[in-house]
Amino acid sequence: MKASRIAAVGAVAGVAVLTLSAPAFAHVSVQPEGEASKGGYAVVNFKVPNERDNASTTKLEVTFPTDHPLASVMPQPIDGWDVKVTKSKLDKPLEMHGKKIDEAVTKVTWTADGDGVEPGFFQKFPVSVGTLPEDADELVFKALQTYSNKEVVRWIEVPQEGQEEPDYPAPVLALAEASGDGHSHGASDDGAEDAKSDEDAEKASAETTATADSGDAGGTDTTARVLGIVGIVVGAAGVAYGVLAGRRRADA
Repeated sequence: MKASRIAAVGAVAGVAVLTLSAPAFAHVSVQPEGEASKGGYAVVNFKVPNERDNASTTKLEVTFPTDHPLASVMPQPIDGWDVKVTKSKLDKPLEMHGKKIDEAVTKVTWTADGDGVEPGFFQKFPVSVGTLPEDADELVFKALQTYSNKEVVRWIEVPQEGQEEPDYPAPVLALAEASGDGHSHGASDDGAEDAKSDEDAEKASAETTATADSGDAGGTDTTARVLGIVGIVVGAAGVAYGVLAGRRRADA
């Protein structure tokens, strides 16, 4: 009886812990594909889980930081979703690739034209962003998640270092330091990546040719060895046949 009571109490406590901690691991989040380096470009995914059993997520609004505006924001098309990019004038123009940019994206909104994110599923919303700031360690993207029952969950609470995670934390993108050569090796290094790809292709071609030549040489050497062994076997067979023939004649 005591054991069963302890087990029951433990089960109830476990369910309570899971219920209370659910928002902490089921919130809207943002993660880069690979690495988001300072001064470079990156593709980031806004991950949206559905936390309701009786409603679907039909809309996501992500507000982009104005303290570190991003001049380039390009969402990837997603089947079943309409996307709207909102731009606003900047108080202080940005300089990008030698050009002055006086406006930047301040919001991206995805609206489902179908069922959206149904209960028990999640959806990723990819966006290419840049140039990432060099004077910040992270970027905060506040998000609003709307359900088919008109409920709106506001993921806008900014996590504070040294404090517990809030109930509705805003998505935070951590920025990595640029590499030692001063480049971030992100999407902004397309030319360098293309050159590297060509160089790798040439090396691969040379290695393939060398391997092929080595294979041909190995094949020729192997053929010679096989022929040599066959010759030895045939010769031995001939000698054996001669000896047997001589014995038969002597016996006769």
